[in-house]
Amino acid sequence: MSAVPSDSTLSTFTASDGDNLAVQDWPLPEGLALRGVIVLVHGLGEHAGRYDHVARRLNGWGFAVRGYDQYGHGESGGVRGALPASSRLLDDLADIVDSTRARMEPETPLILLGHSMGGLVASCFVAQARREVDALVLTSPALDPGLNSFQRMLLAIMPRVAPNFTVGNGLDVDLLSHDANVVSAYRNDARVHDRISGRLARFIADAGPWVVSQAQRWTVPTLLMYAGEDHLVNPQGSRDFAAKAPKEVVTVRCFDDLYHEVLNEPDARVFEQLRQWLDARF
Repeated sequence: MSAVPSDSTLSTFTASDGDNLAVQDWPLPEGLALRGVIVLVHGLGEHAGRYDHVARRLNGWGFAVRGYDQYGHGESGGVRGALPASSRLLDDLADIVDSTRARMEPETPLILLGHSMGGLVASCFVAQARREVDALVLTSPALDPGLNSFQRMLLAIMPRVAPNFTVGNGLDVDLLSHDANVVSAYRNDARVHDRISGRLARFIADAGPWVVSQAQRWTVPTLLMYAGEDHLVNPQGSRDFAAKAPKEVVTVRCFDDLYHEVLNEPDARVFEQLRQWLDARF
């Protein structure tokens, strides 16, 4: 089924510490029955608006969608790529989940969908049991950032000396997707940035292995889809998580020939897998 057009709405949400987060909602088109609400958690340097095509497709399947720009990203407050506290991204997701739940009927399922760094945030959130969620979808989660020895040395120093000094994140944009239009749109998107601070990098480096260490105790139904040709995060992190996680809880799909942004690849298999998994549970 093709995506069903809908109008999204933009609003500002005030987090518990007073900073503003930009929130984007994609409500269901009129006449469709609500099957659940999906909260999108985007990746490093990007913003929720890049998931418009994903949200519209999910709308067509009966799911309302809410996305938000994480701290220091998109239209939200904060220095680009900085992180005032190591728990900040998890605290913000808790605030978003709470505000989303408050708008929902109690019996409506709430699902998290996180990509890359957003997948790390969402999986860490679930592993810590910050809030109850009904399911989790991960695409190319940053469970292993693939740091070289020089980057590891910097991470041992920068978070202590200058935790919010930002540098280029070093991502090779050409390896986001095989779709040249996706790459071009990313390069020309004014809401995309390439900054990362020592504290944010430290969070990513520490949280990924910790999530993998919790995999054997996983209880939330999870779909993990990752790219075998991922050059932006190390797919070994997803492989390690998959090897440890209970097979009856975590469904794993590796797309061997795809690049990092599997939801932006010209390959119908990704959305087919996502729909089959959602249909089986909701």
